[in-house]
Amino acid sequence: MIFKMSFATASISAPNWLLPGIVVVALGVALMLWGYRTAIVRPWEKVLFGFIKLLGIAALAVCLIEPLWTGQRAKPGANFFVVLADNSQGMRIKDANATLPRDQIMTGLLRPEAGGWQQALDEFFQVRRYQFDARVQPTKDFAELRFDGRSSNLRTALRTVADRFKGQPIAGVLLLTDGNATDVGGAVDTSGMPPIFPVLIGGDGPAHDIAIGEVAVTQTAFEDAPVTVQAEVGSTGFDGEVVAQLTEVPATATKQKSEEKIAGEQRQRIAANQKATFRFQVRPERSGISFYRLRAFARGAGDDFANPAGSKEATLANNARVVAVDRSGGPYRILYVSGRPNWEYKFLRRAVEEDKELELVALIRIAKREPKFEFRGRAGEASNPLFRGFDKKNEETERYDQPVLVRLNARDENELRGGFPRTAEELFAYHAVIIDDLEAQFFTADQLALLQRFVSERGGGFLMLGGQESFDQGKYQRTPVGDMLPVYLDAAGEGSPAGAGGLRLNFTREGWLQPWARLRNSESDERQRLADLPEYEVLNRLRGVKPGAIVLATVTEGQIQHPGLVVQRYGHGRTAAITIGDLWRGGLQNEDMARDLGKQWRQTIRWLVADVPGKVELTPTMNAEEGGATASLQVRVRDKQFEPLNNAAVMVTVQPVGSQGAQTNTVRMLAEASSVEPGTYEATYLARESGAFLAEAVATDEAGAEVARGSAAWSSDLAAQEFRSLKPNRALLEQLARATGGRLIQPGELKQFAKSLPHESVPVMETWTSPMWHRASVFLFALCCFAAEWGLRRWRGLA
Repeated sequence: MIFKMSFATASISAPNWLLPGIVVVALGVALMLWGYRTAIVRPWEKVLFGFIKLLGIAALAVCLIEPLWTGQRAKPGANFFVVLADNSQGMRIKDANATLPRDQIMTGLLRPEAGGWQQALDEFFQVRRYQFDARVQPTKDFAELRFDGRSSNLRTALRTVADRFKGQPIAGVLLLTDGNATDVGGAVDTSGMPPIFPVLIGGDGPAHDIAIGEVAVTQTAFEDAPVTVQAEVGSTGFDGEVVAQLTEVPATATKQKSEEKIAGEQRQRIAANQKATFRFQVRPERSGISFYRLRAFARGAGDDFANPAGSKEATLANNARVVAVDRSGGPYRILYVSGRPNWEYKFLRRAVEEDKELELVALIRIAKREPKFEFRGRAGEASNPLFRGFDKKNEETERYDQPVLVRLNARDENELRGGFPRTAEELFAYHAVIIDDLEAQFFTADQLALLQRFVSERGGGFLMLGGQESFDQGKYQRTPVGDMLPVYLDAAGEGSPAGAGGLRLNFTREGWLQPWARLRNSESDERQRLADLPEYEVLNRLRGVKPGAIVLATVTEGQIQHPGLVVQRYGHGRTAAITIGDLWRGGLQNEDMARDLGKQWRQTIRWLVADVPGKVELTPTMNAEEGGATASLQVRVRDKQFEPLNNAAVMVTVQPVGSQGAQTNTVRMLAEASSVEPGTYEATYLARESGAFLAEAVATDEAGAEVARGSAAWSSDLAAQEFRSLKPNRALLEQLARATGGRLIQPGELKQFAKSLPHESVPVMETWTSPMWHRASVFLFALCCFAAEWGLRRWRGLA
C-alpha cells in the first residue's frame, strides 16, 4: 500500500500484519467498553476517555504493519549551487525612503551566520561563490566585495557560469543584483543555463539624480561646418535648472581637468523625471583628433565633482562623458590636369593655399602635340623651340611629337616627370583627380582604364570641369572615364559649349541639404548669394543624368534647366561633374565674391576626398556585450597599388586621454593577421577606466620599411553605462527566472528558500525512508494517550 503526500510517500512494508493489527484494535476497543460499563460518568466523558485511549492503542497497532515514509531529496554533496553577487558601482545607490544603500543591504545578506541560509545550502550542495562586474571572479566568503566595478556584465557572467559548469550537476544560480546590466540590449539567450533564482536588491530608485543619456556627435570635414555635440540629460526626482558644460580635453594625459578650456555652456530647466536636449556647436582649433568632456549638474553644484562625497545626487558617475571628434587630417593630395592655362586654375590654386590639409599638384598643357618633322626651328634641332634657352642638363625638353606640360607644386623633380601617371603606384598616391578642359585623346587607353581603377578600386575622388574639350566635346563617350561619370555624354545641343550666355546657377532640393554645396548658414542668405552671382557663359549641355546620380545644382538657360552639378558613388569612390566652364567669373566681381569662390572650391575638394581611404585604416569597434570596455581594433593595410598587404607587421599604440582614474600608461601591442580578410590585422584593447583613447597603427613590410600609419579615437564611459538606469530592473530578472525554471526570491525569503531547495527537483537526487516504529515519538505519543486517559479517569474518581 502506498499513500502519496507532498515531499514524501507513505507505504506499508508488512501488509500481512494488517489483520492482526485490526484484531488488536478490536480487542482493545472491546476491553475498553467492558471496563466502562459500570462507570458513573456523563456519556460525552465516556466518549472522550475512550477516544484518547483508542488513539494510543491504534498507534501501537499501526507499528505492527511497519509503515514507512519515503521521499526524494538532493543528495548531499552531489550537486553544485552557485551564489553570484553584483560587485558594480550601481549597488552603491541609496533608494528613496531606504535606510541603507543597496551595497550594505547585500553585504548584510551575504554575511555568514550560524544557522543562516548559506549554512543550510552548504549541508546539501557544493556551494560556489562568485562576484561579477566586468568579469566573473571566485570568492570564498564575499569579503572581497568592494562595489567598485564600472560595469555589470550580467549576461556575460551568467554565460560564464553556465559554461564553467557545463556537464556538471548544478542545482541553480542564486543571483543577487539590482538587474541593471550594461551588456544586455535585448532578450538574453538562456539556452543551456541552469535555473536562476534572482534576489532583487533595491527599491524604486533614488530620490535625486541627474544623468547624461545618449550622446551623438555629428561632424563634417567642410570649411566652417561646426561639430555638433548633442546630449540627452535626464532628471530623477529633481526639478530645477541644469547646467551642461562642454570643455576641451588637453591632448596630454598628464594635465588636470582644471586646465580644460570651456567650449560651451548651456542651461535649461528640467522637471522631475523628464529629459532635456542640449546641443553644442564647436569648431576645433586643430585638425585631426580632438576630445571633449561633457558635464551636466544642478545649478550651483558644480563643485560636487571635486567633492563627490558631498554631492546630493545618487551618483556623479553618470554626470560626465568624454567624446572624440575626428577632423581627419591630411595632407590630401589632389592632381589637377588641364588642357590649357586658364582662370579656373588661378582661383583653385588660391583657394587650396588657404587650407593646410590640401595639396594641389598641377599638370598643365601649354602646347599640344605637333607632328614630327614639321615647323622645326633651327637646322638639326629636334626639341620643341618653346624650351629653347632652358638648361638642358637640369630640364628634360619635350620633342615635337609630345605635348608641352608644366608641373606645378610637384613634391620633387621626379613627380609627374613623364606626364600623367602611367602606373597605379604613381596615380594611387593621390586622393583625387580633377580634369579641366582636356580631351580624352590626351590619355592612352591604359591611362583611362587606370583612372577608372583609381575611383572604383582605390576609392579616390574624380571631378570633371566643364570646358571646350570636356564631356561630349572631349570625346569621352565609350571610354572608361565616360562610363564612371554621373552624366550621359550625348550632347543635348549643337556646337561648342562656349558662348551660351545668360546662365544662372540654382540648387535643387538635394543640393540645399548638402552642407558642402552651400556657403551661407541660412537659406535666405544663400539665395541672395546665388542671385548676386554673375551670369555664366560656358555650359556643356548634356542629355541627362545616370540612374543613381544626384543633381545638386541646375543651370537655367531661359526656360530650360540643365544639370549643373551632378555626383554619384562609383565603386569605392565618388565622381562629380560640373558642366559650367567659367566658374571663375564669380571671383572677378569683388573681394567678397572672390572669397566665396575660394570657399566653394575648398568645400568641393574636401567633399571629394572626405572618404578616400589611406594605406592604413584603423577602425575601433566597441563590444556592446561588455559595456564598451573592450575595443576590437581592426587595421586594413594596403600597398602602393592599394592591394591587400599580407605578411606585414602592424604595431598598435593606445594612449588613454582624459581618464578619470590614474591610469595613463601607453599600451603597445602587435596586431594579428585576420583569418577572414586578407590585408587585415586585429587587436583587442581592454579599458580599465572610463575616458577616451587615442590609437595609432604603424605598418611595416617584410623588409622592415614603414608602409604608412593611421590613427583613430573612441571613448569608453563604463560608469555612465552602469548608471544609465538607476531603478532596479525587475522585468529582466523575472524574465531570466521564468525562462530558466527559477523564480524571483525576496531578500527576506532566503532562509526559507535554502531549506526548501533540497526537496525540489535537482540533477542528483536520493531516496530516503523513515520507519514509523523506529521513532520514539510514536511510542511517546501512545504513552501520552494512556496517561491522559488514566489522569482524566482519576480526576473523575474512577481510578
